[in-house]
Amino acid sequence: MTFLNNLKRSGAICGLAWRNLWRNPQRTWLTVGAMIFSNVLLVAMITLQLGMYDTMIETSLKTMSGHLQVQKKGYQDEPRMRDGFAGVARLSRELRRELGLKTISARAEGFGLASSAERSIGIRIMGVEPEAEPRVSSLPGMLGEGRWLKGMEAEEIVLGASLARNLKVSVGDVVTFLGTARDGSMAAAVVTVVGILETGIGDVDRSLAQLPLGYFQTVFGMPDQAHRLVIQLTALDQVEPARQLLRETLAQRPELAVLDWDALQPGLRQGIEADFVSAWFLYGILILLVSLSVLNTQLMSVLERTREFGVMLALGMAPGRLARLIMLESVCMVLLGLALGVLGGGLVAACLAHWGFSVPGMEEAMARFNLPGRIYPPLSLPGLMIGPLALCAGAVLASAYPALRLYWLRPLAAMRSR
Repeated sequence: MTFLNNLKRSGAICGLAWRNLWRNPQRTWLTVGAMIFSNVLLVAMITLQLGMYDTMIETSLKTMSGHLQVQKKGYQDEPRMRDGFAGVARLSRELRRELGLKTISARAEGFGLASSAERSIGIRIMGVEPEAEPRVSSLPGMLGEGRWLKGMEAEEIVLGASLARNLKVSVGDVVTFLGTARDGSMAAAVVTVVGILETGIGDVDRSLAQLPLGYFQTVFGMPDQAHRLVIQLTALDQVEPARQLLRETLAQRPELAVLDWDALQPGLRQGIEADFVSAWFLYGILILLVSLSVLNTQLMSVLERTREFGVMLALGMAPGRLARLIMLESVCMVLLGLALGVLGGGLVAACLAHWGFSVPGMEEAMARFNLPGRIYPPLSLPGLMIGPLALCAGAVLASAYPALRLYWLRPLAAMRSR
């Protein structure tokens, strides 16, 4: 019985708060409208921002590192030619079967001195699988001249654009390179330039050279060995399950480590977190302005009803109950703005997810890097709720001041006010 009475009393207070909210409908709708607009803006901006982060991550991973890599333990921190692992062909086939993916490619890496007829320059030499590499990397699609590598044993090379210019070579020219083989002996080869990469990434264009993996293994004395197995997945949420499956598959080879994209590119997540924090500075200003609007609305409501509150206090109503009534009015207003704002923001986010977003000139610039020109940010619960919930919290906190004023209200002085 006591529970039912409390429930009825709570319902009556909620009804009273809702009626009080519409005593001045113009002012209420003005405040609610500001909340709706701000919530729609926050949902759209945060959804777009999260979508851009996903695109940024996928772009970075597709260029070089992939979502996951299998390496010898310690190779990521200190890459050395002798730290390759054997049985790479068999292991690649086994992982493709276990993961059900074709997007797995082996790489071997080294450093050497490349020489043309006119110049000599230090380069980073990478052995790649000509057929599998385009499935895990966007670099093969960034050729400015020539073609991609053909055949595992072909004596040919692809150079970065700046490296080719510095060596003063073009497609069809011959380049000689010297390096150190796995056993410490001299590795030397003469190869033909078949393609030139124009990635727009300074380090890649200045120093990267790619050879067929089979020819790399022959020159550097690494039969059936590689330094990395690069694995490209279809989505970021597949990384952890795939990582666990890889660890189980490689349990019999304790010398190998499975690294995810966060370990491979730690600066990427740090950059995203720094950008997200800086963006919240602007979001915070918007939330502050809306919170001040709610504060103004509730404070004006309290001031206009001072005599009414004085009478209620004189009749024996506790100040705490009046304060809760004011807070309940604020909560009703905030929830109305939240519901309509999230609905409107969700529609905008759904449109962005369906039709995409593009800045004029962006498509042409992205095409140069073999990337899509439009961003399709996915509709997600964090994108929908993070901003509006923060706005609601700020608005409710702002309305606490008008409610707390009632604790210091004196009935006689309140009834004399005009």
